[in-house]
Amino acid sequence: MSKNKKVFVFDDNVDILELCTIILEDAGYEIKTSSTSNNIIDQVNAYTPDIIFMDNWLPDVGGIDATRELKKHEELKNIPVIYFSANNDVASLAQQAGADGYLSKPFDIHELENIISKHLGAASI
Repeated sequence: MSKNKKVFVFDDNVDILELCTIILEDAGYEIKTSSTSNNIIDQVNAYTPDIIFMDNWLPDVGGIDATRELKKHEELKNIPVIYFSANNDVASLAQQAGADGYLSKPFDIHELENIISKHLGAASI
């Protein structure tokens, strides 16, 4: 059995982080969460996730800047970043940030699981 895929969720809303943790652990993923995208490179390097969910509204460094920083980084740029927002223009925000996809909030469990499967292939459970 291959090791579980690792998901990193950046969001300043504790409820969203808890919800994602419950859903994703239940689906067999490892998950790490952070409420700030400060030192984004260090945070991501320390965990080496397979996929990242990035909220738009983060304190200090916003989601767009954090995503751009990741995408400029030689070792981290290939990790898919899914932009994550309740903004009605989430698609254009994701594009501005250079994200690999997006998920509108509120989302349902299937949407969350589908977008991970799409970018990572089926979960190893």
